[in-house]
Amino acid sequence: MTDAAARAPGPGSGPGGAPPAIALTPILAARYRTRDLDAIRAAAPGARLVTIGFDGHPDGPLDDVEIMLRGRLPAEIFDRILARAPALRWVHSATAGVERVLTPASRARGLVITNARGVFSRPIAEYVMLMILSSARRLPELLELQAERTWQPLEARELRDVTVGIVGLGSIGRAVGALATAFGCRVMATRRRPESGAEGHNGAGDEPFLGTVMLDRVLPPEQLPELLAECDFVVLAAPLTDDTRGLISDEAIARMKPGAWVINVARGELVDERALTRALREGRLGGAVLDTFLEEPLPSASPLYDVPNLIITPHTAWSSARVLDRSVDLFCENLRRYADGRPLVNVVDPSAGY
Repeated sequence: MTDAAARAPGPGSGPGGAPPAIALTPILAARYRTRDLDAIRAAAPGARLVTIGFDGHPDGPLDDVEIMLRGRLPAEIFDRILARAPALRWVHSATAGVERVLTPASRARGLVITNARGVFSRPIAEYVMLMILSSARRLPELLELQAERTWQPLEARELRDVTVGIVGLGSIGRAVGALATAFGCRVMATRRRPESGAEGHNGAGDEPFLGTVMLDRVLPPEQLPELLAECDFVVLAAPLTDDTRGLISDEAIARMKPGAWVINVARGELVDERALTRALREGRLGGAVLDTFLEEPLPSASPLYDVPNLIITPHTAWSSARVLDRSVDLFCENLRRYADGRPLVNVVDPSAGY
């Protein structure tokens, strides 16, 4: 498949270049609202909408489905659907990570994959800054003192004295960098691709008005140890690939500054949870924030809940009242492009995994 063909799989075989049928799986743990379905129908007039549940069972035939809007389906269920949809050309992932879409079966079919890059950048960046500010201003200790009815002022840090390291300078990483810059932090980053231009588009999905990113340095992935040695907060915003799996290991933690924090808003598999637990229990790190885990939902019996200086949140960094609107808007923008035979936005590079 040529690059041009991969970026423009349409027009569809339905009226006016629309697809004859679109499969919709649950996205963002929410039901589709009436206005969402109306927007999708307006972007692809005449297309039949097939709803697929979390169990992979559709409410109609899949033979003529050309497009799928996919939420957090397990890879094995996605592959089952794929086998029943011979006309499928393009899958839009409502998540930024696409490791459960880039299965051997989808790669073999040569499907075009797009993702939700840009949709979650703002709320995740705000979440990261919440955690950095909470640590710098010593909010956890202050709350403990309040619970103990103890009056004890604590010395805090100003953010201009803090270095933030961002592992993965995609849309989320740039959003974190912009907000950290606004607070006066020194910002470093690692990035696989050396170019610094904007990715994606500034339409339905991206939020381009977060501010300017002032980067002290951008390093290639092999210089991650240099970033770890200098940063007070290491923010994981990289996609899950073979190269990033287990990135925060015993060896990586040993290179970090004493008292540094790890904040993971990417994928749980980027962190060796046992290595992180040991480091926190032994006091080699200042703390950690995990919003994503190897096993989700995190079982109530998980030992992580009892680890000192570990803040756990239930994969909610992305959440805001605006996210579903941006997700549907982005998909509809690409539906219109598909019908016109124009290049889609946020096309995933299968060889890179994002």
